[in-house]
Amino acid sequence: MRIAVLGGDGFVGWPTVLHLSAQGHEVHIIDNLSRRWIDTELGVQSLTPMDSIQERCRIWKEVSGQVLNFHLLNLATEYERLRVWLAEYRPDAIIHFAEQRAAPYSMKTDRHKVYTVNNNINATHNLLAALVETGIDAHLVHLGTMGVYGYSTVGAAIPEGYLDVKIDTPTGERGLEILYPTRPGSVYHMTKSLDQILFQFYAQNDGLRITDLHQGIVWGTHTDQTRRHVQLINRFDYDGDYGTVLNRFLIQAAIDYPLTVHGTGGQTRAFIHIQDSVRCIELALADAPKRGDRVKIFNQMTETHRVRDLAQLVAGLTGARVAYLPNPRKEADENELVVKNDQFLGLGLQPITLAEGLLSEVVDVARKYAHRIDRSRVPAVSAWTKDIANRVVHDPEGKKLRSVS
Repeated sequence: MRIAVLGGDGFVGWPTVLHLSAQGHEVHIIDNLSRRWIDTELGVQSLTPMDSIQERCRIWKEVSGQVLNFHLLNLATEYERLRVWLAEYRPDAIIHFAEQRAAPYSMKTDRHKVYTVNNNINATHNLLAALVETGIDAHLVHLGTMGVYGYSTVGAAIPEGYLDVKIDTPTGERGLEILYPTRPGSVYHMTKSLDQILFQFYAQNDGLRITDLHQGIVWGTHTDQTRRHVQLINRFDYDGDYGTVLNRFLIQAAIDYPLTVHGTGGQTRAFIHIQDSVRCIELALADAPKRGDRVKIFNQMTETHRVRDLAQLVAGLTGARVAYLPNPRKEADENELVVKNDQFLGLGLQPITLAEGLLSEVVDVARKYAHRIDRSRVPAVSAWTKDIANRVVHDPEGKKLRSVS
């Protein structure tokens, strides 16, 4: 297939690009490299050194013989260029990663909230409108998030996208299938909830074939393809805005930094290893909906854990200490999370679960590149409200000079 990977320079996008290319697909990367610019804005860098996207593509051709095609394009602001590109290349499938993906970044300031909404919603809608205008019958696979559901305790397993309900009518009770209600916990999660509505409209109105993947928190570093050359290594975020919780714990342990648990640590989250994430993309591509079908929704996760339990797991593995800090997020102190993921299991996914060897692998990577870590960027300090900001801890290590008067 000819596959366009939008946001193919990113944390999940890059290993997906390599995975699909290794299978013999013709892969086109469309990216505006905004994630690299955000690194510059935040004054932080990937733990792992990243070459330019052009150099990465060159190395992949050298080790695999497969060509990766890179196109510099901003989906959110360059609609005409996007439409022209689609009309020229006419991909068979499109994988949409091209959204600002960090909840803390989306809550930093009003500017970051506006940027996240403008970038994410415009990118998604421009893509949908361009597909209709060009008449391309491409299968669109979108990377969403489990976070659209929120993290409140409902006492039942979260289904894969749709919920059967019963409503009272003048003629009696009637069954109805609705989208599972969203309860986004950040501006970022809100944009993913809005994406769902856009997808529902364009599927029913124009017959677009869409799969929406509600993904859990991704952890891990390597995939089979990124191991093939040191310059193919995936990006690895450790800062308080973009670093995912388990990866951050493993990095903190590697550099003798306290494992920062916010609040009680009773927040339950869904997780998936990076290798499983790219495998799920492959499975979703092979199970495309037909024209006229409803949006196909998968819960792309393999296990759930409480944050404090993960911290204790990493502490037991590495000897790191755990620090409990005020929570910069506005969320429940404790929650249960039960999630159905029957569809991917039915398609043959054999989940990679938290294993000591894989956890140790991440710690080893962190230690190898520890000299690249700016310890001042490790704390999570982006607060959900101004009131919460007043109690955020900026110095978990307690190393700043303090007055004795």
